[in-house]
Amino acid sequence: MDEKKINSRRNFIKNSSLAAASFTIVPRFVLGRGYIPPSDQLTKGVIGVGGMGRGHFKYAGTRVVAICDVDQKHLQQAFDMLKDKSVKTFTDYRELIRLPEVDIVHVATPPHWHGVIAADAARAGKDIWCEKPMTHTIGEGKRLVEAVQRHGRIFRLNTWFRFEDIFYGMGTTVKPIKKLVESGLLGWPLKVTVGRRTGFDWKFYWVGKTDLKPQPVPAELDYNFWLGPAPYKPYNPHRVHQTFRGYWDYDGGGLSDMGQHYLDPVQYFLGKDNTSPISVELDAPEQHFDAVGTWRRIEYTYEDGCKIILDGEGNDDVPYIEGPKGKLYPGFRSDIPDLEKKLAAFPDPEPQITDFVQAVKQRKKFALNEQNGYHSCTIVNMGLVALRLGRSLKFNPVKQEFIGDEGANRLIFPPLREPWTI
Repeated sequence: MDEKKINSRRNFIKNSSLAAASFTIVPRFVLGRGYIPPSDQLTKGVIGVGGMGRGHFKYAGTRVVAICDVDQKHLQQAFDMLKDKSVKTFTDYRELIRLPEVDIVHVATPPHWHGVIAADAARAGKDIWCEKPMTHTIGEGKRLVEAVQRHGRIFRLNTWFRFEDIFYGMGTTVKPIKKLVESGLLGWPLKVTVGRRTGFDWKFYWVGKTDLKPQPVPAELDYNFWLGPAPYKPYNPHRVHQTFRGYWDYDGGGLSDMGQHYLDPVQYFLGKDNTSPISVELDAPEQHFDAVGTWRRIEYTYEDGCKIILDGEGNDDVPYIEGPKGKLYPGFRSDIPDLEKKLAAFPDPEPQITDFVQAVKQRKKFALNEQNGYHSCTIVNMGLVALRLGRSLKFNPVKQEFIGDEGANRLIFPPLREPWTI
């Protein structure tokens, strides 16, 4: 091993030994209710440094000062990527979130950990950047919103299509779609179809295996900690890392993987940021108790008659948005004559704070925050509950619970494995 790698390894081991350090700290926010001088570069601790965590080390205005993972190989790979060898390394996220020098915690673990870690980070006085889906269940989402708001933290969910980037098959950002919907040119209520025909791939390769055999746990992986709040199941490599999405205990297949990317913008341009659908209707094969399968169609209906249809088969050549006065197709094509000219007469959507560093420094809500992120995640989780149970469901958007279905309500917040809580 060359000298550079030897020094890197020494620093890695030295930093890991900080696990035994005292937890008596004074977080920055105590000094002034979250105030950070504008000239400061924000510091970041990344929890979960597999592919997603390592891929987000760089973000303008921030620098990584700590990383954490329950897999020693992931941790070493991530440490080797970083030029700054003073970065601290941990295998227990609770040690990282107690570091006084960390401003932002980036949660890049599998989804069954998102709610627990993000809520703990909020209580530790950290602002939070969380990967999608926001939480694994509706109930965890409720608790996370409470924690973020009670402790005055700034939260960002890491899907961005409501405010930037080309929105899949639409050939445009979401802004002109939002403007079109608000103009009333399509009429009301609207039906939005999300599937391959309108530019959205549900990634049905994220399915689990039903014949997993127990295997020895690799020496570098703390499998018990990887499971965390999830029920204990014997180790098999298909449960962890890149293929965890195929198992109900940790994620929810393609719907959970891509759902907030696809549906958060729909919620936004329909003006549904503060409510939820009143029903979810399902057409799908029976699901395995452990392994996620596929589905044919999931249809959500709002109280005002708006619908979101998730097309899992892609058989229908349909418009992306259909209203009583007009239709919008992929590529921002419409059957409304002179659409661009007509849209020019209407105001643009209200501006949003789309720079997370700015949101943190000014203590203002980010464009996609804990509140609207909770509601778009609830759309996803409503569908997952219906899919697991194999039946259509009614939902109360005020109480945020299913109507007349005890089994569905048990899946709103199933018990977490001890000692984990949110």
